[in-house]
Amino acid sequence: MSDRELRPLRSIRITGDGRCLFRSVAYGACLRSGKQSPSESLQKELADDLRAQVADEFVKRRGDTEWFLEGDFESYVSQMRNPYVWGGEPELLMCSHVLRMPITVYIHTNSSDSPRIVAEYGQEYGKDNPICVLYDGYGHYNALQSSLETRVDNRRMRYLSLFYRTAAQV
Repeated sequence: MSDRELRPLRSIRITGDGRCLFRSVAYGACLRSGKQSPSESLQKELADDLRAQVADEFVKRRGDTEWFLEGDFESYVSQMRNPYVWGGEPELLMCSHVLRMPITVYIHTNSSDSPRIVAEYGQEYGKDNPICVLYDGYGHYNALQSSLETRVDNRRMRYLSLFYRTAAQV
């Protein structure tokens, strides 16, 4: 068991609207980049933008990707451009290339209380601080946030709150 599997993670509930994979990855990319957690509407916007870039990435990498996509390549990419179409492993791989960031997928198992790593993408972009998503095993993805990030976010919010209160008093 690696240290990465031992770090505490908190699941962030993501809306199940066909964009959950892209919403989860976009959420994680924001956290990884040091930005605040995106709102529901920003998640949707980021997810749709990421989806479009992923479809373009499939086309760009057609020679490397066509063989592992189900059915006709053109039809697959055309379908993937629709916001309600679910994404899976091929889209996670393309997300890692678009974002140039590693992505780690976790799943809960019956043998453990904490989620386990089931897939890693984009290792060529580094192995530290990957975007983490939780797959439920039935077609839905949630974002995962490490407890350290949660503490940093909470400290940042307390600091900003204190800063604005102090500035208002001056």
